[in-house]
Amino acid sequence: MTQLPIRAGRWAAALPAAALLLAAALLLPACRQAPPPPVLGEVPGFQLTAQTGQPFDRASLDGKVWVADFFFTTCTGPCPRMSAQMRQVQKATASLPDVRLISFTVDPAHDTPEVLAAYAKRFRAQAGRWFFLTGETAALDALAHNVFKLNSVDGSLVHSTRFVLVDRKGRIRGYYTSSDDDFMSHLLRDLRRVNGEASS
Repeated sequence: MTQLPIRAGRWAAALPAAALLLAAALLLPACRQAPPPPVLGEVPGFQLTAQTGQPFDRASLDGKVWVADFFFTTCTGPCPRMSAQMRQVQKATASLPDVRLISFTVDPAHDTPEVLAAYAKRFRAQAGRWFFLTGETAALDALAHNVFKLNSVDGSLVHSTRFVLVDRKGRIRGYYTSSDDDFMSHLLRDLRRVNGEASS
């Protein structure tokens, strides 16, 4: 039987170790944790009214992670789909007690607390977790246009179909287009990352 030269034998013995090192080097980038979502803005104080008829202010969300959207109850376009998606977020975050869902109306003239309460019931909103907010047109417009930079609240009823992720410090951490096929997985992934961050 022909024997391999010593040098060739040493190379053959070292090959598995080299292959393992190469595989480890290739896998390292995939194993690294993705960076946290960037800070894109900050939500200042606001005072609105919830579907319960009770006052609701920005301080109610201190220390909470929240997802926001804009809608109106008589919408026959994207709003029912968006509210159904928000209900999915509610279900997916049932084990995360610090997560809140906030739906701002763009039709405050029609969407009274009573109307919002009926809409909340239709979409099985969990009391104390998912809030539907109305209030003065100017206050809603300031939030929608100046803070979230999504749309105006001016009577036109035109609004964005994006969801917004806000962290425990009231900072905007992401925008998610509800019509994208993979938007829910991206939103929930980032929500869990932000939920794991310290509030201080």
